[in-house]
Parts: sequence; C-alpha cells; structure tokens
Amino acid sequence: MLNKFFPQITQTIPFEGKESKNPLAFKYYNKNQKVGNKTMAEYLRFSVAYWHTMMGTGSDIFGGPSFKREWHSSLNLIEKAKFTLDAAFELFQKLGIDFYCFHDRDIAPEGESFAQSCKNLEIIVEHAKTLQKETGIKLLWGTANLFSNPIYSQGAATSPNAHVMALASAQVKNAIDATKELDGENYVFWGGREGYETLLNTNIKKEQEQLARFLHMAVDYKKKIGFDGQFLIEPKPAEPMKHQYDSDAAATLYFLKEYELLDHFKLNIEANHATLAGSSFEHELAVASAAGKLGSVDANRGDLLLGWDTDQFPTNIYDTTMAMLIILNQNGLGKGGLNFDAKLRRSSTDPIDLFYAHIGGMDAFAKGLLIAHKIIEDKVLSNFIEERYKSYNNGIGSKIMTGEVDFEDLDKWIRENDKPLLKSGRQEMLENIINSYIL
Repeated sequence: MLNKFFPQITQTIPFEGKESKNPLAFKYYNKNQKVGNKTMAEYLRFSVAYWHTMMGTGSDIFGGPSFKREWHSSLNLIEKAKFTLDAAFELFQKLGIDFYCFHDRDIAPEGESFAQSCKNLEIIVEHAKTLQKETGIKLLWGTANLFSNPIYSQGAATSPNAHVMALASAQVKNAIDATKELDGENYVFWGGREGYETLLNTNIKKEQEQLARFLHMAVDYKKKIGFDGQFLIEPKPAEPMKHQYDSDAAATLYFLKEYELLDHFKLNIEANHATLAGSSFEHELAVASAAGKLGSVDANRGDLLLGWDTDQFPTNIYDTTMAMLIILNQNGLGKGGLNFDAKLRRSSTDPIDLFYAHIGGMDAFAKGLLIAHKIIEDKVLSNFIEERYKSYNNGIGSKIMTGEVDFEDLDKWIRENDKPLLKSGRQEMLENIINSYIL
C-alpha cells in the first residue's frame, strides 16, 4: 500500500459497525456485504472526484485558498502532477474505494500550446496506468475541462467563434483518448459554459445546432476508435452561465431526442444541480430512470439557504434512501457509479478531513442502500402504487391505454356511468412508513 502523504492512516478504513465510535471507521459501508444479489461495492461503485479532492485549495467565490497540500509543493508542473496522482491513489487505497474521475486539466497541467497540453496529458496518463495496474483501482469516467480557460468564456461547442469550437473538439478528442487508454468505463460531457448570459447577442437555435454537431462528432469518433465506454451528459441549470442548454434531466433528454442523439447518451445526475434547477435529487433521478437513461450519479448536496453550487458531501439519509430506491429499482447503475463530486468546507483544512468527508458520504449511501432494499423487499411502496393504478389494468382504463377508445367513446361511457370517486393518495401515511424504515 502507498504510504507517503497520509501517514496517520496506517490501514484501509475498516468496517466496525454502527456501534463504533471511531471516526475513521465505517458504520454501515461493509464493502463485501451482500444486499440482495450484489455486494454493497457492486451496487454503490463509489468514486473520488479528482478536481475537488486532490486539486481543491479551500477557495470559494468570496476568497482565495485556505490550505495548501503537500502534493502541490513542487515547482515543476509535471512533477507536481505526478505527486498529486501518487497522493490520490494512496487516498483511494486507504479509503477502500474502487474508482476515480477526472477532468483532463486536473491530472495534467495546461501547456503554453495545445500540443504541449496534449503531451503533458500523455505523460500523466502513463503514470496513471502504472498506478491503476499496481492498485487495481479503475477510472469510472474522464472528461474535458471546457470552462476554466478564458477562451471558453462565451461557450465551447456553442461559442460564436468556430476556431474556439475547433479547439474544444480537439481537446475532447484527446480527453476521450486518455479515457480509453485508462480503460475508463464512461466519458462525461458537462457543458459548463454551453448556454448564454444574454439573449441580446445570442442565437439559441444556432448554438444548439452547434452543440448537437459537436456531440455527433464525438459519437463518430467513439465508434472510430472502438471506445466501448458509455457517454454521459450532466445536466445543470445555470452557473456560470445565466441559462445552460442542459438545464435539467427533462430538457437534456428532449435535446438528445430532437437531435437524434438519444441512443448514444445516458445522464449523469448531480444532487446539487437538481436543487439548483428547482427540483429534488430524486426527481431528477426518477426522470432519467423512467426514460431508461440514468447512467451515473454525482453524489453531493447543496445548502438550500445558499443560491450556488456548494458541492457538500452527502449526509442526509432520507435523500440517500430515496436515491437508492430509484437506483435499486433499475437494478443498479451498470457502468456508472456514485462519484463524490464534493469538496471540504473552507475551514476543514487538514488532509485527514478528506477521510472524514468520504467516510460520511459512503456510510450515508450504504445506509440508504440497506433501507431502500428492505422497503423494496417488503413491497410497501410498490404494492400501494400498483393498487393505486389498477383501474388501468382492465375495463375502460385498459381500453384507453390500448387505443380502443377515443374522446367520443369516452364521452358516451361517462354519460352512462357514475361520477368517479376520489381516492386518497395517502401521502402522509407513506411518509410515515419511510420514516419507520429510516428510524
């Protein structure tokens, strides 16, 4: 086991059970415990987000860095990138986590030219390949940072400047290459600046057509190189742009369908993006899952009293239970996983805080998994829902859904039958049932 950057952690974080008072032990996440026909690890597929966890400095929109990591100490950019990767794999091993995710500019420094940036990425990918082979840790997904460089301030694929779109396309091409080289199981598109700030200078139809063309080129390249990973799109309503074209799950699915891309993509749903869109986490998961397009999850939470993307670690058991109900009902996330796109608070300055944060998030989802599995096993929700909709199983309901009747037939049928009865939805009772499983 690697042991340089976190010497105070001398072993993989153990499972000690719910009675344990050890803050560096799991209370609910028992990696190899069977839940139904899979282990916890197989259902949850936890992943560390490289950008927040390894590159974070504690800065926020109101202030600069509040801590500096040992692995950032080298002045040589490539050496620093390698140190950071070493520290990352040590963290992964000691957490007992199986996957990680990155942006291209997280793991490799941007060069003075695009060619140099590509070379830097190739060097670091080789180092990552070595570490993956030594540890057995895998890449859940890679992506390209098309939002930090000032050249992307007016969009990347949706930029009004074709030269910028060409640059973004070349950058994504190389990021897909890196993901394939590392046997990544997915590749994510997050349109951080694919939207607009004002309609005074924006042609929405033109920009959406550009974005569609960009994604079609990515699909074509994926086929050409034989990359068998899954393509994902991550919805977000705003921030940094006033409006982003992949604003929520429904809007993203509509866009994909309109531009004949639906067969090639699934969605990566983030909890904090859901709340920024004015929805709940479970709503966005449910919309994606109902369409057969829930591919992966960014596991975090926002602060509902703040109006921006706070990216906090998940700790709410009700939220994780509702999320796992949806995930279990579609039999897991397939190639996807639960990626902790979350960062330490600005005042949590010590490296060991990274362990406390991930342990808490992993336990929260493990507990949610256990509760959700029991709810499904006992059929307390599914039986109620089935009963609630049973009028569509036969009689007039069946005829409506099979197309055997039209408005005129229904007009006649209503005139011949009594008024329908309003039956209670029993919301409060069901909420009580959920609470009884949680408590």
